[in-house]
Amino acid sequence: MVVKVYGPAYASPKRVIVCLIEKQIEFETAPVDLIKGEHRNPEYLKLQPFGALPVIQDGDFTLYAIIRYYAEKYRSQGTELLGKTIEERGLVEQWLEVEAHNYHPPIYEMTVQLLFASKLGLSVDEKLVKKSEEKLGKVLDVYEERLSKSNYLAGDFFSLADLSHLPFTQYLVGPMEKEYMIRDRKHVSAWWDDISNRPSWKKVLELY
Repeated sequence: MVVKVYGPAYASPKRVIVCLIEKQIEFETAPVDLIKGEHRNPEYLKLQPFGALPVIQDGDFTLYAIIRYYAEKYRSQGTELLGKTIEERGLVEQWLEVEAHNYHPPIYEMTVQLLFASKLGLSVDEKLVKKSEEKLGKVLDVYEERLSKSNYLAGDFFSLADLSHLPFTQYLVGPMEKEYMIRDRKHVSAWWDDISNRPSWKKVLELY
């Protein structure tokens, strides 16, 4: 059964898609236009009652907490994304939590303000942008220290911890025009060049 990923135009579904490509899992996509409010349609809310992205359908199975599931279910194929030992798995989980609770909130606020506010007819909150940028800068300083000791966040292997950063950081260095936040940090810059040049991520950008 082919996995169906909803909303491939946006960052969070791209995180799922790059994971599926790394794990060599067949998928198809279905558009969801957040600007038009399609995520609030009754049919979509049957799949994702919170009206958020991403969500997938895998046959009769619907899921919206996804990348860990596929990395575990298809562990024997494609890229090993969870670590080979319990210690490596612990570090992957640790840095996934860092991404979710420290990295994602400020970069998400910047994304909403700089890329979507005007499309929704809202004015940009410059104070919130500045505050979020300062928070993100402090997180990236921690990353710089960590990446001075290993090639990737969980060690010397690419994992879900790195993969989870791809979509929103692409917004940061691209349409948000904040690439200096990456380039001003030597080890973060090298890490970004590495993970953003993976064939799987290039494929995602080519497709969507």
